[in-house]
Amino acid sequence: MTTELHEFTAEPMIAYFSMEIGLKNDIPTYSGGLGILAGDTIKSAADLKLPMVAVTLISRKGYFTQEIDAHGWQTEKPVVWDPSRYMQLLQHKAKVSIEGREVHIQAWLYTVISPTGGKIPVLFLDTDVPENTPEDRCITDYLYGGDHAYRIKQEVVLGMGGVRILHALEFHIKKFHMNEGHASFLALELLLRFKRDIESVWDERSVWDIARVRDLCVFTTHTPVEAGHDKFPYPLVKQVLGEILPFDFLKDIAGKDSLNMTMLALNLSKYVNGVAKKHGEVSQHMFPGYHIHAITNGVHTFTWTCREMARLFDIYIPGWANEPELFVRCGSIPELELWEAHREAKRQLLDYVKQVTGDDFDLNVLTIGFARRATAYKRPHLLFHDIDRLVEIAEKNRIQFIYAGKAHPHDDSGKRLIQGIYEYSDKLKNKVPIVFLPGYNMDIALKLVSGVDIWMNTPLRPLEASGTSGMKAAHNGVVNFSVLDGWWIEGHIENFTGWSIGSPPNELSKPGESDAEDARDLYRKLETVIIPKYYSADKSPWTRMMKNAISKNAYYFNSHRMMRRYVTEAYIR
Repeated sequence: MTTELHEFTAEPMIAYFSMEIGLKNDIPTYSGGLGILAGDTIKSAADLKLPMVAVTLISRKGYFTQEIDAHGWQTEKPVVWDPSRYMQLLQHKAKVSIEGREVHIQAWLYTVISPTGGKIPVLFLDTDVPENTPEDRCITDYLYGGDHAYRIKQEVVLGMGGVRILHALEFHIKKFHMNEGHASFLALELLLRFKRDIESVWDERSVWDIARVRDLCVFTTHTPVEAGHDKFPYPLVKQVLGEILPFDFLKDIAGKDSLNMTMLALNLSKYVNGVAKKHGEVSQHMFPGYHIHAITNGVHTFTWTCREMARLFDIYIPGWANEPELFVRCGSIPELELWEAHREAKRQLLDYVKQVTGDDFDLNVLTIGFARRATAYKRPHLLFHDIDRLVEIAEKNRIQFIYAGKAHPHDDSGKRLIQGIYEYSDKLKNKVPIVFLPGYNMDIALKLVSGVDIWMNTPLRPLEASGTSGMKAAHNGVVNFSVLDGWWIEGHIENFTGWSIGSPPNELSKPGESDAEDARDLYRKLETVIIPKYYSADKSPWTRMMKNAISKNAYYFNSHRMMRRYVTEAYIR
């Protein structure tokens, strides 16, 4: 056993597998919400001193660096970074079989260390080793890059290779937690590992100890969007993996028509959960016959609280970072000090906007933020549904908007959404200031969620599984203005913690059909409720809502609460 891991192998551990993990801005192994959630999960596990080890891919060339040309079109460049600056290369290796070749896997160790003394080892799997062919050395280069063949190879490395690396490093694992279906091949590896040694059986399938595998596995599904569930045609599975299991049996546990990674995880996990109460219900309808629980996501309080607010909390709510439930006491914070802390965070955001784009945004103007992956169901253009109405509102009281977010490199429709924001910005530049910040990452995200006055979210119901950016905003006293979907159904109290957009959560949105209704509600509340409250001479009603966001939302929607629920409901069952 390597000495650097000895302290982690003395007791049984929870192995947390995620295709992407976002720990810090300089380690670009994440694309968005899923990876940031994984990073927050690990940080809270360290704070709470949970026995956990995390497994992910090294993504040597990152997701991508976003650049926007003069016409608003997104282009992508590889992220240049050096793992050796942040991590230690371990000596132990593992092998998997891909297309009949032995593919060697090495692991980099990054240790998350909490101020509480807790430590979590994170293993970044890497196929860029001399023993591999040039093609195989690139498997762990790009997060979500390439075609179906590239993706399935990555998921073999993550799932099967991850289990084998843990075994080589002598970890004793008591639970395997799959964060989305990308890691489901770990359950196949466990089936192979626990194959019964029976000489004569009437049913060949009885050699596979499904019950034992299920007892070991926890599965969290994150998406109610059908396209978000990885599926691989069986000819490709056979090409990459060979007949790893009898295909009739594999089709029973992974889907008849194609290998569905979500179905594989559902069939081989004892505990399955969605990431908000509503998402749990939606997932139950998507996959009838399975018992799907719900543990609402949270965000890591210390990571997602800006320095200005952190200083204030240190004075008035000591212990807040590791006990976010103490936010219920934020009534003790003087309203003027809260407002000034927010103003300073806003000043820093607007300075950054000026530095990056040249746009000079006014500190005294109501500023609304929107940052999401650029895809149709997020509806970034809902604000522009009725341009004349938006301009009419802005002529009475000034408002300004800051957008950010990336489109997947293969998603031209998502890129057109970004291009559209640029076009609206140009069209409305003398009436409604709108800016798009390129290169969205963790650092920009913190500037945004703490520096805007309102955090806006406009997804089609019920396609927002959770929506953790709104939780980050609440940690900074920024009020949410959102469609009632995902976490906001649970966090919303109208005109108290924020405002809703559109219909109640029991009504589904339909693309195109609900846009007009939701836009009307957005404009009405912006004009008659939000703007008058913001520009009131008496700031107390606004600062009280900021306090409500902290005391009613941040105190609950944090990853410490989330991890305690995983421990009691999933890990120790």
